[in-house]
Amino acid sequence: MALDPLSQRILTAGALFAVLLPAFLLLPKAFGLALIGLFVLGAAWEWSGFLGLVAMAPRLAGVALVALLLVATRALMSTTLPVTLIAACAMLWWLAAFALILRFPVSIRPAVAAVCGLLVLIPAWICLVALLYTAVNGRMLLLLVLAIVWAADIGAYFAGRRLGRVKLAPRVSPGKTWEGVLGGLACASVAAVAGAVVLGHPPGPAAALGLSVGAISIVGDLTVSMFKRNAGLKDSGNLFPGHGGILDRIDSVTAAAPLFLLEAGWLGWLGA
Repeated sequence: MALDPLSQRILTAGALFAVLLPAFLLLPKAFGLALIGLFVLGAAWEWSGFLGLVAMAPRLAGVALVALLLVATRALMSTTLPVTLIAACAMLWWLAAFALILRFPVSIRPAVAAVCGLLVLIPAWICLVALLYTAVNGRMLLLLVLAIVWAADIGAYFAGRRLGRVKLAPRVSPGKTWEGVLGGLACASVAAVAGAVVLGHPPGPAAALGLSVGAISIVGDLTVSMFKRNAGLKDSGNLFPGHGGILDRIDSVTAAAPLFLLEAGWLGWLGA
């Protein structure tokens, strides 16, 4: 019997959680590193579809370039790579992406889309790996940023379905509503507070962190939706039933990771 879309989403999310929890919390950090890398490379493959590439060779060449950047940045991370500066610059990119969302529809050339893909994926990789390896509670913080993003996604989905009336960005993602945004932000804040309590941090700043990280995660979602729409695609792929492709699962995380790293550093969470 075929499952309805909601059941598919729930089962897929449960399966992902069952894989990610032990990978990040229980297994050696190298497993978490490899898993992040696989997700980024899979996302790079899907992003190449936004460039109008169909042939295997150029798409594989793009993935190979991203793989080289992952290896190079990981090698430099413990020495000269300015992670905080990269995270701050990434936030400038996401502000620019938000401005582009407001102007859409505009024609985005393949070369521009390719550069934007690197700006989406590489800083997110750097920030997630930095959380995993350099923060005292890196494993827990990595799971926390994922929990905040997924809480925002779940809250937005159900609030939008039940209460959604006012469209958020109809030219980019017609299904998203302002009511869904409010539900998502509320759930993101609750997730951040819960994580802060577990880690022994005060709930007030955590609530603000949840709101801001939840908000920027929505920008990440809309940005990938914009590039999909520009390329005439509904989903980035079909790997996850009910969810689409890898990019459809990590689009929000790519925007949330840099801001979470910056705010966690400001709050003193990285060393405690």
